[in-house]
Amino acid sequence: MASEKLPSREQAIQFLRQAGCSEKVVRHCLAVAELALEIAKACKERGLNVDLELVEIGALLHDIGRSKTHTVHHAIVGAEIAESLGLPEPLISIIKTHVGGGITSKEAKKLGWPKDIYFPRTLEEKIVSYADKLIEGSHRVPIERTIENFSKELPPPAVMRVRKLHEEMSALIGDCKCLK
Repeated sequence: MASEKLPSREQAIQFLRQAGCSEKVVRHCLAVAELALEIAKACKERGLNVDLELVEIGALLHDIGRSKTHTVHHAIVGAEIAESLGLPEPLISIIKTHVGGGITSKEAKKLGWPKDIYFPRTLEEKIVSYADKLIEGSHRVPIERTIENFSKELPPPAVMRVRKLHEEMSALIGDCKCLK
């Protein structure tokens, strides 16, 4: 049964470790959470309605599935882990929609994933997905570097979705120092 209550920051970090995430993955999640919170605060300053706590906890748990796999399937595995922990639906949704700039239903079918929506739709989902694209390991990187790396591995439409997410987020937060 899913809870409505978000875990605390400490509980989220404990969930990562209990699930079996390496310290490298934990450090990555901490870095994504820090940047995601900065982006969320920039959105709030611009008058956007954003749940800072959901962004922070979602960013901390976005890669919980990496405790079992480092493939694209970590999003689905992570959502399953979150469900088994009884975490709130908005949190589960962040975990399953953070990969790339979203996964189309056609791509999801090819991957053997359950029929669902794997595109970040809420502001909180978009912020976590975007922040994840700006962190390599536990270091911030320019979006151009991520796009260049994705271009080597992914088909052009997938790379385009990352670019589109970047454009959308840049338009929302403007010249935020968090993107420097």
